[in-house]
Amino acid sequence: MADYINKQVIELNKVNEENQNRATRSVKTETELSDRRLRLYRLAAVCLGVLCVLQVILNISLRLAFYNRGNETAERDQLQTSYNTLTEERVQLQTSYNTLTEERVQLQKERDDLMTKFSNLKQTCPEGWQRFISRWYFISTEKKTWKESRQDCLERGADLVIINSDMEQQFLLSFNKRAWIGLTDSVTEETWKWVDGTPLTTPSYWFSQQPDNGRDNPENGEEDCVELNTVTWRPVKAWNDQSCLLNRYWICEKVV
Repeated sequence: MADYINKQVIELNKVNEENQNRATRSVKTETELSDRRLRLYRLAAVCLGVLCVLQVILNISLRLAFYNRGNETAERDQLQTSYNTLTEERVQLQTSYNTLTEERVQLQKERDDLMTKFSNLKQTCPEGWQRFISRWYFISTEKKTWKESRQDCLERGADLVIINSDMEQQFLLSFNKRAWIGLTDSVTEETWKWVDGTPLTTPSYWFSQQPDNGRDNPENGEEDCVELNTVTWRPVKAWNDQSCLLNRYWICEKVV
């Protein structure tokens, strides 16, 4: 009986020991599962943190990229504006340079003209010529037709006189001769022109009732050339039309 009881006790102890082992194993298993879950949670948290950091870095990178692109666009626009401004300034400078060049050429021409005139003023009048202001005048000592008289003036490097002012007219009166001047309507009747092709405007110094185209002396034919008649008519108005074939003294004029 005692052996039976001992045997039951031993079996009971074995059962209790097995139950304890099972409980221990179960606790270990639960502990291991808990540790694994904790490690997974930690790994997930770390991954989430890394993803958040990567997201922040990506956002910052994108912002910097857009910012730099904006700066590049602004710099490009600024450079384009500067280029356009410099182009306009270059065009303005080129225009100013061209204007100054034209002015310089004009000033040089005016200077050369003045030097020529000054040089001519220092020259003495050739024999038989008289100076009045900036011109030389030659009064002939013989008589010829209007055409022959003009030819003589041309051979002297001059032409028949062209009268431009009251002062010049008064000066020519001092010659006190009936002399041809460079005025004619031989090309177109009643269209008086000077020998340089310019039309007669003002001043004009026709004597009373002149020009008359030979109305009072029809035997002379048409009167297409003009003489300065200071012998018969002493007033300032001393022009008279005459036949170009008559012989008269003549007055040549040359610009100094």
